[in-house]
Amino acid sequence: MDITQEVQIETNLSKLSLTDFVEILSSKAPAPGGGGAAALTAAQGCALSAMVCNLTIGKKKYAEFEEELKRILDSSVSLQRRFLDMIEEDKINFTPLAKAYGLPANTDEEKIQKAKVMEDALKEACKVPVEIVERSYEGIKLHLELMDKGSKLAISDVGVGVEFLRAALISGKMNVLINTGMMKDENYSLELENKVSELVKEGISIADSISEKVMNML
Repeated sequence: MDITQEVQIETNLSKLSLTDFVEILSSKAPAPGGGGAAALTAAQGCALSAMVCNLTIGKKKYAEFEEELKRILDSSVSLQRRFLDMIEEDKINFTPLAKAYGLPANTDEEKIQKAKVMEDALKEACKVPVEIVERSYEGIKLHLELMDKGSKLAISDVGVGVEFLRAALISGKMNVLINTGMMKDENYSLELENKVSELVKEGISIADSISEKVMNML
């Protein structure tokens, strides 16, 4: 069976093996696409912050940060799971838009109907990318805390984790913009664009400062 046919049987993209996920990602299947890939990337970033916490908790040298590390661990695991859920949610939210592109637009009535369906579908398709930006920003701030509280033996993992989240942050914004650019509701689209742009700008600044510090420590 072709892998693109298998995805129609599989109920949850996040349950696929990495091999199958990547093969489907490279196929003509409408999902996963950039949104699902960004969510998976962010999940890996949060998994790395969780790993750093697990490697540090219990070490006498970092005993003073024990409770804070447990909090960061809980937050990282929670974000990791949420990002994995978003892989499937993005597929579900994008499906109506994929179908809307194929609606007929031969008559004035059909054009009006298609425009309405498209507008609703575009707004729905933005939901996960917006949340990817929001949650990636949260993940980056967790890595900022780990700079001083995590084991220095795992400092490179802090750097790698934040780079994953930096990529997801920017990717989420791109997936928002591709949809808002086609919306007729300019107030709604501008609101979303401003929201993600502000988070991305600040998130990149924090991520870059973390990466620079990590590089200087290696």
